[in-house]
Amino acid sequence: MASFAPYTYIQCPCVDLTSRSRPVDDAQSPTSQDPHEDDERAFDPRAPRSNYSLYPIEYLLYCDVCSQIRCPRCVAEELATIYCPNCLFEVGSSSLKTEGNRCTRSCFQCPICIGPLAVQSLESSPEPSLLSAEGASPVPTSGPWILACSYCNWNSSEIGVKFDKPQGIFSQIQKLRHGEDHTKHSTAGDISPTKSGPTADSAKARFAALKSFYSVQNNLNTTSSGGLAGMGDYGFNSPGALSRIMNLYSGTNAGGLKPKAKSSTMREADSESEGFRVADLDESAAILKLRHDGWGGTVTGDQAKSQVEEGARFADELWPIPYLLRTKRSKRCPVCRHIISKPESKVTNTRWRIRLVANNNIPSISIKPLNPPTTTGLLKPLQPVQYLLTFKNPIFDEIKVTLATPATTPGRFASKVTVLCPQFTIDANTDTDMYLDDVLKDGDKDGRRRRGDEGTTHQAEAGKIWERGRNWVSIVVEVVPAPLHIEEPPASPKEEGESEPDLSSLKEDEDILEIPMFVRLEWEGDVSQDQVGSTTVGKEKDSREKKELAYWCAIGIGRISQE
Repeated sequence: MASFAPYTYIQCPCVDLTSRSRPVDDAQSPTSQDPHEDDERAFDPRAPRSNYSLYPIEYLLYCDVCSQIRCPRCVAEELATIYCPNCLFEVGSSSLKTEGNRCTRSCFQCPICIGPLAVQSLESSPEPSLLSAEGASPVPTSGPWILACSYCNWNSSEIGVKFDKPQGIFSQIQKLRHGEDHTKHSTAGDISPTKSGPTADSAKARFAALKSFYSVQNNLNTTSSGGLAGMGDYGFNSPGALSRIMNLYSGTNAGGLKPKAKSSTMREADSESEGFRVADLDESAAILKLRHDGWGGTVTGDQAKSQVEEGARFADELWPIPYLLRTKRSKRCPVCRHIISKPESKVTNTRWRIRLVANNNIPSISIKPLNPPTTTGLLKPLQPVQYLLTFKNPIFDEIKVTLATPATTPGRFASKVTVLCPQFTIDANTDTDMYLDDVLKDGDKDGRRRRGDEGTTHQAEAGKIWERGRNWVSIVVEVVPAPLHIEEPPASPKEEGESEPDLSSLKEDEDILEIPMFVRLEWEGDVSQDQVGSTTVGKEKDSREKKELAYWCAIGIGRISQE
């Protein structure tokens, strides 16, 4: 069995807002019964909904204006920079609507191995060791040009795609694939997929033709509808909108509009120029090709998904893949719209302008056994085990911590949990460089404060902390693991609404002892400046306010032995 590492996951408060604002359609949700019961009900880390609300502290952000934790699901994201990951060229947001979300420069990926493709010439350049006339200029490399992969040795000539010049590869591929200037690039023995027919047969070209055709049909039908002409684009804020609406319901012609004419029937596309194509149900050519090329000539699922356009089934139908654009995103608090994460706008700069992570604003929680664990590393049922919970304060203010846990863990196997010191304070995090001398000087005194006199045996006591440091505190938590035996309860009359007991076998990770713990933090910090241009001068600069933060967390202790 793999070794178990204790963990601590924190629940984002946004899950409460989501559950209260989204009740079940017909059934009455438990959160809609009574808000007081919802607040008093203990958090169940094994519930299916908990999988989407628990995060390690490294994944969480913190809003210093709201004094709340923010997770990746509840923050509001904004695009800061759009760039190509291959050439690192920044792309404007306006060009995304016209050019799409892919790089329009000579940046392509191999359709076989997804490696980068390089532009190479089919004709090899002359070797410099050959004799040449004195003063003669070197012969430039001429085309045709291809895209080649240096990893799997695939090149675009395998599908019959060659280029006249090494620049503007994206536009040349668009012309080849969508039927523009097709004969200019075709060569003898070309097996390009766009070779058949003078008209483009790609899905993009057919969609453009269908869109143009039906736009014309829609305009013709709207023009002939008379009184409904103003309603085509819902122009209710135009000057004559009110008169047109009144004319529709009154049946009069007060607005001077033409009488309503009978609308013409919109016809369907019936030619290839309009985007219509008859489905070819004859698969005999594909079957012959499959018999000839075998399994190696077909396309894998990943290769087909990475293509820009769907429909590729064989290897010679794969096209070079333009690089997908990447983004740098800034994140805002969904409540106060305060920026909590903002990267540098420059593509080559990996630093952050603003980065309010939860690890620098709330205490971190670590857990370890008080006594050395057994050789197997498993918890024995019904045997008390003590663990040390260490809270480390990252801020420069003293924090008061209040803990609360249910007497037994939720689930089929209820283990007993006892927090010996549920309320304590953590000292402020002073600068190590400034106070290093004081820390070393008071080392003996701190040691006596931590563990008491050396002659006495240090034991865990209720209401007292186990150990204290400069900015951290350790307390003792005692657990009594429950046995993992599934027994049928004795027969007794069932009450109304009582559910049947679960007698199924042990489920996955059900032997993990997981403690739900409610953490409440209180401290005094500087007044947050949430308004831009605030004129806070004089005494108000030194004013401080009381701040609070409360959240649930799930602490994984270990696995319970099934013996």
